[in-house]
Amino acid sequence: MIEQFSVEGQTVVITGSSQGIGKVTAERFAEGGANVVVSSRSREKIDEVVAGIEGTDPPGDAIAVECDVRERDAVEALVDAAVSEFGSLDTMVNNAGASFMAPFDDISENGWKTIVDINLHGTFHCSQVAGGVMQDQDDGGRIVNLASVAGTAGAPYMSHYGASKAGVVNLTTTLANEYAEHDVRVNCIAPGLVATPGVASQMGITAEEVDRESVDRRMGRPEEIADVIQFLASDASSYLIGETIEVKGVPRIGESDAEV
Repeated sequence: MIEQFSVEGQTVVITGSSQGIGKVTAERFAEGGANVVVSSRSREKIDEVVAGIEGTDPPGDAIAVECDVRERDAVEALVDAAVSEFGSLDTMVNNAGASFMAPFDDISENGWKTIVDINLHGTFHCSQVAGGVMQDQDDGGRIVNLASVAGTAGAPYMSHYGASKAGVVNLTTTLANEYAEHDVRVNCIAPGLVATPGVASQMGITAEEVDRESVDRRMGRPEEIADVIQFLASDASSYLIGETIEVKGVPRIGESDAEV
């Protein structure tokens, strides 16, 4: 790999990495020589991810740490585990998220709070705790937030999800400005439709059915989002600060970005 794109030797925490984009990203970083902390609320699932990574004998190491990003104590324990095991925290990938589809009038207060708590409040916890560690390090660090095109353009029947992801986009811009003087780069990715296990269960489309070589398409693969995450974690993106990169395939000219 060209040196500026390398993540070798980094310590990377990836929330929500029991499946989908987070899982593929964890595998990708370990393959690239990074030490990876795999995390989600399901201990069983993240243990399986780590076992799978270890089974390929990658140059990077991996550990599993159970964490609910809504809980401050759990996030602090997650970051402490990363630093204790590997000596630093170089990149925090805020990937944990949740959603469900419903008309705005049918969303309960509890449903609204749950989605915002996981998607936005969780990003707040992880960014603040990780940022505190990174500001004390000589070489700073990188925070990569995961938003969505629903947060940049809106999405029918996903008002709670879109609002929470819009908050992540705005937080990214503000935090990037505040953290820049501490050598901490903060950026964001807003994926479009990606063939994850969740999409497979709802739409019956798997990643294996998506041809990565085809340009003319509106669905991506988790690997394609992982590529951009790795870019933002590497020195190749050193002049990219506070940006939200939309990764959504063919432009939706004259229609909503949230449409398939």
